[in-house]
Amino acid sequence: MRVQSITVCPDRVDVIVMVEHARSLSTTPGDGVAERALELLPGLVSHACLNGKGRSFPEELADTEVPHLLEHVILELMACAGSPRDLRGETAWDFRRDGKGVFRVSLEYDDDLVCLGAIKAADTLVRYMLEGGDVPDVEHATERLRALRGLPA
Repeated sequence: MRVQSITVCPDRVDVIVMVEHARSLSTTPGDGVAERALELLPGLVSHACLNGKGRSFPEELADTEVPHLLEHVILELMACAGSPRDLRGETAWDFRRDGKGVFRVSLEYDDDLVCLGAIKAADTLVRYMLEGGDVPDVEHATERLRALRGLPA
């Protein structure tokens, strides 16, 4: 997964994400992604998800697009850094228009710098969720985002 571009708009940040390998397009049941995600960011349990399937985000985690996971990780990091929990995101794709593996993630924000920092931090966290390895320091990432907001760590 690679962030191709980021555009800061007055009401949202738009992120174009490229997933280059077909096997990396989505999570699959039993791959441990959901467990690692919820262990690393327990607040994901309370995320709503407007997926048209009536499933919560934790239910969606076992079988969802990787950029959708990225969207929720960004929103959770922002919330941990003081952003309102009611900020919304959306992940969409049109492979005919944009090409195979290109996703559009839009995120509401209350502080554009915090949102941009959360995008960067979320990349590391999602890679861990997908691949395992050394556990990232979420507390340090959150402290850095709070500092962008001017809040004490």
